[in-house]
Amino acid sequence: MKEKAKILTDKISKAQLGGGTKRIEAQHAKGKLTARERIHFLLDEGSFEELGALVTHRTKDFGMEKQLVYGDGVVTGYGTVNGRQVCVYAQDFTVFGGSLSETHAEKICKVMDMAMKIGVPIIGLNDSGGARIQEGVRSLGGYADIFHRNVKASGVIPQISAIMGPCAGGAVYSPAMTDFTLMVENSSYMFVTGPNVVKTVTNEEVSSEELGGAMTHATKSGVTHFTAVNDLDCIAQIKELLSFLPQNCEDLPKPLPYTLDTEIRENLETIIPENASQPYDMRHIINEVIDNSKFFEVHKHYAENIVVGFARLAGRSVGIVANQPMNLAGVLDVNSSKKAARFTRCCDCFNIPLLVLVDVPGFLPGTDQEWNGIITNGAKLLYALSEATVPKVTLITRKAYGGAYDVMNSKHIGADLNYAWPGAEIAVMGAKGASEIIFRKEIAAADDPEAKLAEKEKEYANMFANPYSAAERGFIDEVILPKNTRRKLIKAFSLLEKKVVELPKKKHGNIPL
Repeated sequence: MKEKAKILTDKISKAQLGGGTKRIEAQHAKGKLTARERIHFLLDEGSFEELGALVTHRTKDFGMEKQLVYGDGVVTGYGTVNGRQVCVYAQDFTVFGGSLSETHAEKICKVMDMAMKIGVPIIGLNDSGGARIQEGVRSLGGYADIFHRNVKASGVIPQISAIMGPCAGGAVYSPAMTDFTLMVENSSYMFVTGPNVVKTVTNEEVSSEELGGAMTHATKSGVTHFTAVNDLDCIAQIKELLSFLPQNCEDLPKPLPYTLDTEIRENLETIIPENASQPYDMRHIINEVIDNSKFFEVHKHYAENIVVGFARLAGRSVGIVANQPMNLAGVLDVNSSKKAARFTRCCDCFNIPLLVLVDVPGFLPGTDQEWNGIITNGAKLLYALSEATVPKVTLITRKAYGGAYDVMNSKHIGADLNYAWPGAEIAVMGAKGASEIIFRKEIAAADDPEAKLAEKEKEYANMFANPYSAAERGFIDEVILPKNTRRKLIKAFSLLEKKVVELPKKKHGNIPL
């Protein structure tokens, strides 16, 4: 019995060593943690239980039968993060470059199946050179098995992917189908085809970082939701992200203890500039409204004309979608519509109420937008907010013009409660543009066209560019003073906490993708 125990201990020690001390040292030299170190820092002390530690690959071609390493390049198991159960896998770059084999994929699939069965988040720490070429189609089949599980788990349990090294070829599609993707700056990259292939096919010279680095995907493609300066920062962000999410789609995000006060915020009275054309930072309003000014922003560097992210209101987790007047005046365009639609659907999947802050002059005009599908992409946000059944509250802070008024969680598409500040303007378009169209004959015939335009502009603004016309028709539930906003929102979400919506029976909708 003692001899068998010693054999088991030796095997486990070899499995934990992975590719050996030299490769671990090489990993550290690149400023990266090893797979086991990442799991150690992610999970609560002593909570990790490993599964499949003694698995080895089955390949006998190309001399692979002599290169058996326990664990086969991925560490899988379960544990807790701040006391909450999660399942996790971490690819080990020190073993065959973290390449995915048939058994490597089987281990990931098993832990994903486990997460689905028990209804807990699955966290993938990706660091892999891609498919193991010695295995051919078996490794490709392994990727497809993982992809299939990503789709089955979508909207059922939170799926989080951290890219902490290379992620290329077919490997990129699993993170792309998860709920959130994080990347580490200067040590991770994602692309379907690498720089060498790009150069061969297009004669374009580009580095791995330029092609698929963290900041490239954070600013240009929107593939990654968060960037981190190093592995530890990445892990800290995963933990914070989890704190806003429930365990699964049938659960609610865990509220934090909170004692109500007067909740009056005088600073909100002075944020909106007197000049309607002057920009301001919507984050200032967000920080005054939420608990402790702690806003966990998602997609911070992508489509900056809209802001999305998580916060807490009286201890409850909420998702925030807000136009950003500091960038492109807060207009809706192709990228901002996609960004907000994706975030909206994620919140709806996991029972996270939505707060929509509106200051939008309309959709961005131009051939670039039209040719890149602003119609279809704008419809994605319209569809997502119409489809969402979680509590939805809207606050119009300044402008809500044209079709963008409808899209930004108006009463007409199912918002539960809609508020506006006294200076809000709700109209088809701005007073000047509307006056130039409606009163063009009078203006042209006037002795002083400029004075006449100013007169008619004021007339139109008094009639339409305010929240009261919309309030008279019930499209706005209440016009509120800015300082009372936080108190009103806390009461609104408390009222809507038990909201229930019965949807028509169907397989699924057909969102305009």
